[in-house]
Amino acid sequence: MRVIKYGGHAMADPSAFAAAVGKLGELPVIVHGGGPQISAMLDRFGIVSEFRDGQRVTTPEMMALVRMVLLATGKDVATQLNLHGLKAVSLSGEDGGLFTAVRMTPDIGLVGDIEVIDPSVVLSLLREGYIPVVATVSPDKDGIAHNVNADTGAAALAVALQAEQLVMLTDVPGLYSDWPDRSSLVAEISAAGVEELLPSLEKGMVPKMQACLRAVRGGVTSALVGSSLTTGTVVTS
Repeated sequence: MRVIKYGGHAMADPSAFAAAVGKLGELPVIVHGGGPQISAMLDRFGIVSEFRDGQRVTTPEMMALVRMVLLATGKDVATQLNLHGLKAVSLSGEDGGLFTAVRMTPDIGLVGDIEVIDPSVVLSLLREGYIPVVATVSPDKDGIAHNVNADTGAAALAVALQAEQLVMLTDVPGLYSDWPDRSSLVAEISAAGVEELLPSLEKGMVPKMQACLRAVRGGVTSALVGSSLTTGTVVTS
């Protein structure tokens, strides 16, 4: 089983993504983000975003919009998959007790990490032949919705499902050891090698590689980072 993280600039052509999923020959689990869509919505309402260490500071006012955008994005992704002859259902961490979040430290508002996962609802959908499309909006133990980074959520879910592979879709072919030197594209790298490179990586790649580390160290066989579902940089334990 693959867990696919789909988000950011990789979401530019959802129809092409759905077609590529249809060619896999298996039912994946899709975890999606929606950063550009969230930014566009906040801009429409005149709300200025502040980022700290790559995470969007999220006030209660912003969280209502974040939740609305991410849930709508999940519906759009599921619709594209259905149009390509697949069966997909959109859900979030709020459904079926899938995710329970805990507030991140340092506190940057309603931003969380996943503390508890109950993948029962995802497994039930897979057994019935549906592709789960998961938004990482997640309640804490008191039911308050938190914004959880989709890279983080995808890795945590891959571990909980003991997936064979975590696929991190991005807008570059893979990990470069010396960006922007195009000749430094890495075909395969160990978790230890990723950890060594982390301090020198471009800011946008850091959360993706941290997610890969979380996955392979949690028992996922491998992680793949790239602009394709089947090719890119392979990360192993």
